[in-house]
Amino acid sequence: MTPPVSDTYRRTIRDQLTAIAREENATILFAIESGSRAWGFHSPDSDYDVRFIYTRPIDWHLSVVPGRDVIERPISDELDLSGWDLRKTLALILGSNAVALEWLQSPITYIEAPGFRDAMTAFARQSLRRVPVMWHYRRLAERQMERQTNPDGSLRLKRYFYTIRPILALRWLRLRPDAATPPMDMARLMAECDLPEDVHAAILNLIEQKKALSEAGILMQPPALTDQLIADELQQAVNELATATEDHRPDTRDQADALLAEWTRKYDPTAKEFAP
Repeated sequence: MTPPVSDTYRRTIRDQLTAIAREENATILFAIESGSRAWGFHSPDSDYDVRFIYTRPIDWHLSVVPGRDVIERPISDELDLSGWDLRKTLALILGSNAVALEWLQSPITYIEAPGFRDAMTAFARQSLRRVPVMWHYRRLAERQMERQTNPDGSLRLKRYFYTIRPILALRWLRLRPDAATPPMDMARLMAECDLPEDVHAAILNLIEQKKALSEAGILMQPPALTDQLIADELQQAVNELATATEDHRPDTRDQADALLAEWTRKYDPTAKEFAP
């Protein structure tokens, strides 16, 4: 089986990340694949969606006018590279941003500072709240449903999968009323969603079709089983969110501050000058 990322592309991506870190005077603490190649349903010509978390020297933060907290590069040669500053990432997790947790769960890793993923994942699991995460996946599914149909009635297979994945995340959450952290990849989602055998088989068949087609591949008629899954789970989510109250989680702002200080100091070569 062809791996989602070849050794050649791994080297190319790492070289690009090294160049970005040098150009931006930043340290990349964590870099992963976040798109369909990590989700488990890429096409042969899928882009490489590389996402990363980085930190800058302490002096960079000591400015009256804050610097930009995102690094982006134009898509080139199938590479889509962008990253978030550590402070931004921590703030987004405090706001229950589900994307940050997805990055931390990616099965394809390009760079990882020792201990960083574990520390951030533990923080995210303590901080994320169920209701905002449900809203995220509901809106994601609804947006993709609006974009998945061609004028002739056929379906963009890529967009159809972009609908199925958040629908499975909603199902995972529904089956776990006290949880807020669904897996990001299709294999784990399907394994943990208690799907009927025929629905599971229908999704696997769609994955095989997508892996054989280009990104522009179409589906003339989706399986009724997956269409019903989408309709049922979306309605279940709508019903729950109509009456859901904000779940209470411990205040983890102090932990966020501690993580920001720890990892910024650890990778700032000048920080030792200020040590007691």
